[in-house]
Amino acid sequence: MKRQGASCERKLTRTSSGKTGAANGFLMEVCVDSVESAVNAERGGAGRIELCSDLLEGGTTPSMGVLQVVKQCVQIPVFVMIRPRGGDFLYSDREIEVMKADIRLAKLYGADGLVFGALTEDGHIDKELCMSLLAFDMVPDPVAALETLLSLGFERVLTSGCDSSALEGLPLIKRLIDQAKGRIVVMPGGGITDRNLQRILEGSAATEFHCSARSSRDSGMKFRNSSVVMGASLTNSEYSLKVTDVTKVRTLNAIAKNILV
Repeated sequence: MKRQGASCERKLTRTSSGKTGAANGFLMEVCVDSVESAVNAERGGAGRIELCSDLLEGGTTPSMGVLQVVKQCVQIPVFVMIRPRGGDFLYSDREIEVMKADIRLAKLYGADGLVFGALTEDGHIDKELCMSLLAFDMVPDPVAALETLLSLGFERVLTSGCDSSALEGLPLIKRLIDQAKGRIVVMPGGGITDRNLQRILEGSAATEFHCSARSSRDSGMKFRNSSVVMGASLTNSEYSLKVTDVTKVRTLNAIAKNILV
């Protein structure tokens, strides 16, 4: 999946090192939207999971049932996205209440960290809410925004370099990593594949990266009613499922290991 935008992450323990999970010298985070994908990500060598729903919308808050079962099935950390809907990142008071309730539930059901945030109407990080979900790449001044996140205690920012993909945004990603000087983890994400990972890691000096590593697989349904579509007509068929691909995860893991270890 070509993922645009960026996110910031805060661990529930609110530690500030930002290095947790990078025991091998690098860390691969895989975004998933199902239990099957979470298990495949761990099998392939992912160091952390970002658990979402509706990746076609860039990711929204997953159900607590999915979180509960994922936590039973994997051993690696699970960071939960807190985003009540797709679209922009200017939230109403009621949407903020939903986000707060989801944060409480995510903690209750064992989330190891949260991915969440909001912007003001003029595109700046909303300091009052202390959030920055999938919004960093939409700010007018990413250099200043990075310092804001540091002042708020965030330990990680996921970014495509304010561009359509991490490869296109590589110059800014490198600039942000140089600016961070280890004070916050700048994690490239967006369109990362086995064809461009080496260039992104070598060009940015990043030690963590974010990917989806998904493939399509055919549904197990034998009866198929082609006259009925459960979603928008332009979306994928109900009988073709996108899941994390173990082989793709292993390939990306091997590339990163070869470069960074």
